[in-house]
Amino acid sequence: MSVECFVTGGTGFIGQHLVAHLSAQGHTIRVLMRHPERLLALREQVRSLGGVATQVFAVAGDLERDNLGMSLADREVLRQAKIVFHLGVQFAWGLSLEQSRAVNVEGAKRVALLASEQKSRLVMIGGYMLKNHEHLQRIGIDPSCPELTNWPAVYRRVGGYEGSKLEAHFAALDVVSNEGGDVTIVHPATVCGHSRTGHILNGQPLTELIRNLVQGKLSAVPGTIEHWLPLVTVDYLVELVAVCAFDPAMAGQELLALDEQTPNLRELLTQVAQPLGLKTPKHHISLRLLKLLLSIPPVARLLNANAESLDFIQTTRFDTAALEQFANRHGIAKPDIRQALQHTATFVNSYCIGEGRAG
Repeated sequence: MSVECFVTGGTGFIGQHLVAHLSAQGHTIRVLMRHPERLLALREQVRSLGGVATQVFAVAGDLERDNLGMSLADREVLRQAKIVFHLGVQFAWGLSLEQSRAVNVEGAKRVALLASEQKSRLVMIGGYMLKNHEHLQRIGIDPSCPELTNWPAVYRRVGGYEGSKLEAHFAALDVVSNEGGDVTIVHPATVCGHSRTGHILNGQPLTELIRNLVQGKLSAVPGTIEHWLPLVTVDYLVELVAVCAFDPAMAGQELLALDEQTPNLRELLTQVAQPLGLKTPKHHISLRLLKLLLSIPPVARLLNANAESLDFIQTTRFDTAALEQFANRHGIAKPDIRQALQHTATFVNSYCIGEGRAG
């Protein structure tokens, strides 16, 4: 059965794959776009990812504006949307509190209000750090009492991007609770490329890690043998997100989308180096020392790295039993993460690095 869907962040990496997946299933997708004139380019990308381009439409709007900057006519059309997928986010290291809040926090609240008011199911993309309770406590967040959080202090500790993602989660939940809405949240790990094609976009954290390895800027492995960067392939993630949206049992639930088979960081680098014929670093560098070095702007530019990104490299292990049960119940097969890493490295080397140099 075809369902009307509204998607924010549909032009981003996860968004493109989600729109392609949903449209291939016959659903009608309306994508919030600041530049609706770029719909043809989005449709072409959706087609290249296996979707049905004619099922995709643009809605002019902006997460930073009241009522998402949409016209009354578009707002009326969107009342038909049974499901609202919120993926829209401003991702960059070094964002100020004001910059990141304007899109990531206020935008999430506006989308949550829209979905609640029109009784649509809201499916939000969160982040796996929200499931790292030790980390949350360490930076001053008590999930049971988020209203007591000193958010400016959190932003100073983790940076604008991650701080705003954390705040947006609790702010959106508060809106949904007050409005009596229906929400499901999927918390992805760092997103790997497509498990078969390796497709990924420039600007993704894993793309930059592979780029640094290729360009010889990664001379030591950050952290220790225990440190890892939890991953999930983009195709596995969007299948989980889509199934969550249509599963009545997931109303009011959260799902951690993380592949526990992700190797430690040293082995991860070995996997991406193998198809490219590269050598991997043999030695480790402590995260504390690396953070100190990256606080020096010329060093950060030389290494093409940012201290904020280091918080995602950790030793914490996560309980994925609920994810495994959910995937098994719906017959969702998990790809081999090592093969996905190799395909992603090949794709980055062939397309993203050349594209980055050309830009």
